Parts: sequence; C-alpha cells; structure tokens
Amino acid sequence: MANVKTLQRAFAGGEVSPEMFGRIDDVKYQTGLSTCRNFLIKPQGPAENRPGFEYVRATKFSASKARLIPFTYSTTQTMMIEVGDEYLRFHTDGATLLSPAGTAWVTATVYAVGAVVTQAGSKYYCRTAHTSGVFATDVLSKWYLMPASGEYEIPTPYGDTEVFDIHYVQSADVLTLVHPNHAPRELRRMGATDWQLSIINFGAAISAPSGLGISTAGLTTAKYTYRYVVTTIHDDGIGESAASAEVSIASNLFETGCTVTVTWGAVTGALRYNVYKLQGGVYGYIGRTASLSMVDNNIAADLSKTPPTYDPVMAAAGDYPSAVSYFEQRRCFAGSINKPQSILMTKSGTESNMSYSLPIRDDDRISFRVASREANAIRHIVPLTQLLLLTADAEWRVSSVNSDAITPNTISVRPQSYVGASNVQPVMVSNSVIYSAARGGHARELGYNWQAQGFISGDLSLRAAHLFDNLDIMDMAYAKAPYPIVWCVSSNGKLLGLTYVPDQQIGAWHQHDTDGLFESCAVIAEGSEDRLYVIVKRTINGATVRTVERIASRQFATAEDAFFVDCGLTYDGAPATTISGLTHLEGKTVSILADGAAHPQRVVTSGSITLDQAASKVHIGLPITADLQTLPVAMQIDNAFGQGRAKNVNKVWLRVFRSSGIFVGPSLDLLAEAKQRTTETYGSPPELKSEEIQVMVPPSWGDSGQVWVRQSDPLPLTIASLTLEVAMGS
Repeated sequence: MANVKTLQRAFAGGEVSPEMFGRIDDVKYQTGLSTCRNFLIKPQGPAENRPGFEYVRATKFSASKARLIPFTYSTTQTMMIEVGDEYLRFHTDGATLLSPAGTAWVTATVYAVGAVVTQAGSKYYCRTAHTSGVFATDVLSKWYLMPASGEYEIPTPYGDTEVFDIHYVQSADVLTLVHPNHAPRELRRMGATDWQLSIINFGAAISAPSGLGISTAGLTTAKYTYRYVVTTIHDDGIGESAASAEVSIASNLFETGCTVTVTWGAVTGALRYNVYKLQGGVYGYIGRTASLSMVDNNIAADLSKTPPTYDPVMAAAGDYPSAVSYFEQRRCFAGSINKPQSILMTKSGTESNMSYSLPIRDDDRISFRVASREANAIRHIVPLTQLLLLTADAEWRVSSVNSDAITPNTISVRPQSYVGASNVQPVMVSNSVIYSAARGGHARELGYNWQAQGFISGDLSLRAAHLFDNLDIMDMAYAKAPYPIVWCVSSNGKLLGLTYVPDQQIGAWHQHDTDGLFESCAVIAEGSEDRLYVIVKRTINGATVRTVERIASRQFATAEDAFFVDCGLTYDGAPATTISGLTHLEGKTVSILADGAAHPQRVVTSGSITLDQAASKVHIGLPITADLQTLPVAMQIDNAFGQGRAKNVNKVWLRVFRSSGIFVGPSLDLLAEAKQRTTETYGSPPELKSEEIQVMVPPSWGDSGQVWVRQSDPLPLTIASLTLEVAMGS
C-alpha cells in the first residue's frame, strides 16, 4: 500500500456532471469539482464562498411572483425595478425609493402624469393628465393609491402572470417594455421620484398644417389643375408630419409671370414647412420655408422625395410585439401574435417614427417578414456586430446585401443554426449572446466564427448537464465586475452561476441555494462593482414571503466587514447585546458575525436576538452552507489511472487566502476542523489566514478518494489549490 500526492492547482473547470467522471482525458477534469455549492469560481482559478444577500425589502404581494429589471442611466445612476402585479417599485444601493411628500390635492388644478398628491392622509400618483374635479369621482381612473408604507410606486397594466414575458431595452433614460398582450410602452425617468410609463406613439410627432389657402396671379388662361399639400417639420429638425389636406387651383404656370401661392396656418412646435406638388399622380417636393406661404413659379417637383405616410402599427390587440431592441440607430420590434415572424424597424435616427415614402427611401422604416420552415414567433432581437433574431426553432442573422447599413431595399435574413431559444431574455457577453435553449433547458452561446463565416451556437452546459436536465432557466443576468459571471435562475429554485471568460477558455458552473427559492435575478452597476439583485420566495414564521435582496460585496478590508449571511442586515453602532429590527426573519435560526467573530446561532424572537457579549458591528441573517467536493482521484500509477483500487485520504493541504472557519473530510458526516487560532488574544476573533493549511482527515476507505471542504460559518474562505495525500490499496 503506497501513499501518493495529487495537486489540484485550480478550480476553473467548475462543477462537473457525474456523467463526465470517466472523462479524465478532458482538460476540464483536471480543474473540475464534483460539487461546487455556494462557492464562486474566480477567473484566476480559486474557489471562494459566495457573499451573502442583504435584505432590501419584501415585495408588495407575497402571494404573487415579481420580477427584477435593471435600469442604468449611467455608471453612477442605476436602479433596480421590481415589476409585480400591476405595479413598479425602485431599488438602488440596497435601499428602496420612497415617495415624495406630495402636494395637497386641489380642485380645478391641472395635473400632469407623475404628479404626487396627498388626500385624506394618503398619497396618490397621477396616472393620466387631467384637470381635477371631484376627487372621489376621479380617484379610480385618474389616480393611483401609493402604499401606506411609503414606497414610491407607479401603476402598470402587467399582471403577475405576465411579468416574466416582458422584454425590454434601454436607451439613455428611456426603458422600452413590450409584451404581446399590451401596447408597447416607455418608462421614462423624469427625476429621482418622477417616473412615467406611457404607450408609445408611432404616429407623427407633430400635426400637419390646417387652414390651407391657394391663389394664382399673372394668369391669362387657366389650362391645368395644380394640387398641393404641406407638411410640418418638428422643431427637432427630424420629425415630419403627415400631409395636410389637399388644396387645388386652375392655373397655367407655363405662362410668363404666372404664379401660384399656397398659404397655411401656423403649427405649434414647427421649425419649417415642406410643400409638395402633385405630378404624375405623386406628390413631389418643391420647397421648404419657415414662413406660412410659398410661391410656386413652375418649380419642378422632386418625385424622389414625397410626403411621409403613417400607417397604424402596433395599435391593436394581436399586433403588439414581444421583442424589442436597437440596431443602427433604429428601434426594432418583432414577434406579434398576428405577425409572429415580422420585424418592424423605425425610421433611421428616430425612436418611434414608423413613416415611409413612395418611392421608398433608405432612411424609411423597415417592415420585413422572415420566411422560415416553421411559423415560430421571433422571441428576441439581439444587436451584435450584426442583428440576430432568435425564434423557438432557429437563429437568424439580419444583414445588408452589401456592406452598407441595413435599408428597406438591402435587408437580408439568413439562418445561422436550428436550435431555438426560450422566452427568457438573453444576455450579451463580449461579442456573443448567451441564451436559454427552447428545449432541454441548457444554456447556449451564439458567437461569430470566421471559419464558418457566420454565427455558431454551442452548448455551455454540456459538462454540467445535471444542473440543467429536466429543468428550465427562468431568468438570466450578467455581471462584469468584479468577476464575469452569467447568473441563471433555475426552475428548481437554485441560482446557477457561470464564471465565463471565453477568450481564456474559462467556463465554470457553480450552484447556489438558500433557505428558500430563487425566482428572479438582475444585475446593475453600483460603485465599482456589478451587484446581483434577486427575488427569493421564503417561508418566514409559517407564512410565504417574497423578498428583494442584494448580493454583498466581497471586497472587504477587515473581517468585521465580511457579510456571509442571506436575507441579512447589519447593525453598526455603539456596542450592544440586543439587536432588533429583524421582524423579516421572525422565528428563523440565524447566523451571526459580531466584530469579526462567529457567534452561536440564535432564533429571532419578537424581531430581535441577544448576543453573548456586546458588539458594535453585527451581521445577522440566514446561514449559508458552502460545500466543495473534489472529483474522484485519477492518477497515472498504472494503466487504469488508479481506478479499481481502494483509496483513503490521509491528509489535505489547503492553500487559502484570507480565510477562516474551514472543515475538511471524506464525507459530510466526517469533517475535521482546521485549527487556526494561534497567538490571538483570548476573546478576539481568529485572524484570517493566507497560507497553506494542513488538515488530518478522518480515515474512510472508498473507491473515489474524494474530499469535502465546508464553510458553514459566516466567514470568508478562498481556496487557491488543494493537495491530497492518498493511500492506495492494491
């Protein structure tokens, strides 16, 4: 019987499916794990227990689901939006936006959408612009009752069963929301506590002139009928109205000195006016003016420029889109019930101008139908270097037939693969898109391949299929910093993470659980980090609650700042033994980190706990158990790589960084603690260790030689490498 040592130098392979245990030839096997629970895999290779989730607030309705959508105006102005049953709430920096004081409601006052008033001790949000009358009459249709608990909240038409089918895209301070059951809407941030949700107007942004008049001068004999229309140019210099009513007159502009004068009334917000003359059955452009009249002295009409036409789009049930994005300065919509394979793109350089001209111009709106083998709706529009359309059965590339920008005359759609995507909104990583497959529940990547001269789809969850098989991805988000991680909420209530650096061929899956079920996730930038927010369904004091929680930072300076509890809060003040304000954890057993030391667990009673000794900085929340299990030992000691031999792990050496509270053993029932206290003063917390730690493992013969590493205390643990001394049987 010989003792051999084996070194696991990194954990960048992440959790590996048991079906892969025989693939010792696979490069990921050398850095993989059998279990990676509540551990994050860093891109450099170490595994570290995940930080806890800070309690933000309970959702409005505990009985119904809610979803999180990020809003990022800039790197310093971000908001996490809670979308629930016909309402929106807003969270930022781990706190919830509260409603302003509001003004007293007054009869006969003109109120705009978003105004907040107080009436009879309650606050109301103005849902439609109006002049106030009798409050009791107006309240149901024109005012929305704000919560008595103080949260700033605005109304929406989306029910709780619809929120996960909302797709969105943001441009500056406008968030576009689409759902096949509702007209597309814009959420606008007008101010810190002034948010407005409105239906998008795809018609002309300004009205056409009215009151047109026409006269002629210098006429001898009338031989021809001349017809004119006028349009208004918006003061933004881009938008143009539809054509006015036609005016006509009999005249003869071929006579010397004969003219026709067209006049019209002023339009509020007009910059200029365009005048068009009928020629050959088409109105052609003859001039632009800032005045309210134009003289035609036989100007030749430019028939390549005609008045814009505004057809109703997305204006009725069945025509509402289910996908939205931006591409080449156009806002794109697709996937309505009536036209599931059609895509609509606004006029170039505009947000909502769906006009077109005859003949078609390059900057006109684009309306195109994808001719595919199956009539599956376009579920996602993804803007990479080229525009991608994801349906339930295929992935398509939208490009120009030449190398120029996409226009109504040059648009081309080509299939790239035939996999299909689910309805979960995908995320973009570098120049690739990661999405959930329509069938099978796996996560896939779609990226450009120069050899194939197109986009190729690959299965990112192939080596960790046990985390996805017979399950579905319910929500997805991507955090760039401090670690690039794609987060997925599984239908079994677990949170799955993929540490993903494609240029370094790093793709490591890890799974995360808590005392409850994860239901939604989203990421926004806060400070120098991307923060993951989640909605968790928990059972507290015998009742179901749903809470919004934010992942804590792992960039702490001292052990006192380490936050490794879920649904947790922090007390920071004068030394105290009784900590209150924990009603959201009533009846729960909680873990405690007080001034950097792990205290015995307590049960929350009447919203408070009592410590054994006073502390000034205390983190309290639900316990997190982080487990890491190595893969079966495979070493080239014979032709079978040691398989078929009994194995016993004698010792384990852990190379750790700023760590404490480590347990190691051959099974979860046989764990030995790594003793860390050395010269610290009695009563003070053990120092965090950054060194190689040796642990004598309880003996346990078996066929695999695997070991477990557990962290059940609210303390940090980072493992850079792991060395085993294994006794091998014959």
